Amino acid sequence: MSLEQHWYRSCPSVLSRVLWPLSLLFSALVRWRRWCYQRGYFKQHRCSIPVIVVGNIAVGGTGKTPLVTALVAELKAQGLKPGLVSRGYGGQADKWPQNVTLESSPAVVGDEAVLLVQRCRCPMVVAPNRVAAVEQLLANNALDVVISDDGLQHYAMGRDVEIVVIDGQRQLGNGYLLPAGPLREGSSRLSSVDFVVINGAHHHAPLLPETFSMTLTAESLVNLCDASRQKPLHEFSGQRVHAIAGIGHPQRFFSLLRAAGVEVIEHPFTDHHAYVTDDLQFSECLPILMTEKDAVKCRDFAADHHWVLPVKATLSNHLFSNLLNKINKNP
Repeated sequence: MSLEQHWYRSCPSVLSRVLWPLSLLFSALVRWRRWCYQRGYFKQHRCSIPVIVVGNIAVGGTGKTPLVTALVAELKAQGLKPGLVSRGYGGQADKWPQNVTLESSPAVVGDEAVLLVQRCRCPMVVAPNRVAAVEQLLANNALDVVISDDGLQHYAMGRDVEIVVIDGQRQLGNGYLLPAGPLREGSSRLSSVDFVVINGAHHHAPLLPETFSMTLTAESLVNLCDASRQKPLHEFSGQRVHAIAGIGHPQRFFSLLRAAGVEVIEHPFTDHHAYVTDDLQFSECLPILMTEKDAVKCRDFAADHHWVLPVKATLSNHLFSNLLNKINKNP
């Protein structure tokens, strides 16, 4: 059993309990660091325009990327000019910050950054130092608002709105902080953020404050070699396929396919996996279905039987209206 499987057991495992003293130490360091920023002992850099942080308190995939995409679309619909910053996780650039364009390589700037630019079509800069990323973004673009994909714990970057995304199925796991559990910060941190968004169906949990719901719906599958070729997902119902997923929570993708009646042969990879041709060579020559995040790294060796499944986030209108009210009060 992997460490992550121990984190998401309904009851804390023996291993989690053994690691619990280390979690106490980690928790103390996290709270001390945040306290230092709140009291001004560590400098926080404020921005001239509103900054929205979309992050999480648990490691692993929660659905931040589709939420960011939905937020950008709504801000554009309101006549605003949004820009994006991110860490560029997985990118191996020689220097930072890096501007992200449609031609950027996922190996240089990270897979999620390339995906976001493809979906959002707005300026984006990535860097481990989010403050430097914001400064470069604003130096080269006239914007109304900045969205940070992740960075909730990057307190050096000032923010006007904090949105936390939680996986509806896994939620907060065993409730322990790293390394005994999946949490980067304690559940009490949720009471200080502006919005908590639950991705997918969930049961009520006493640890969670008032939340907004988000559902991911699958659009038509798009052929990786020829984007003009599209098929509704239901056309794969009853068909055996290989499904690959190098995301934070691969089972979410596999479950989505099974819910549509697809017979899935699972091929989970680690988050941000750098695909090579051999990764997609299987004994049975069946259609290969993948997420958008996987697709940006597989295009160079795409074959005719490779298909990507875009997803769209649907959120409560109350979230958008409340968000607009908040950023309008913090010009």
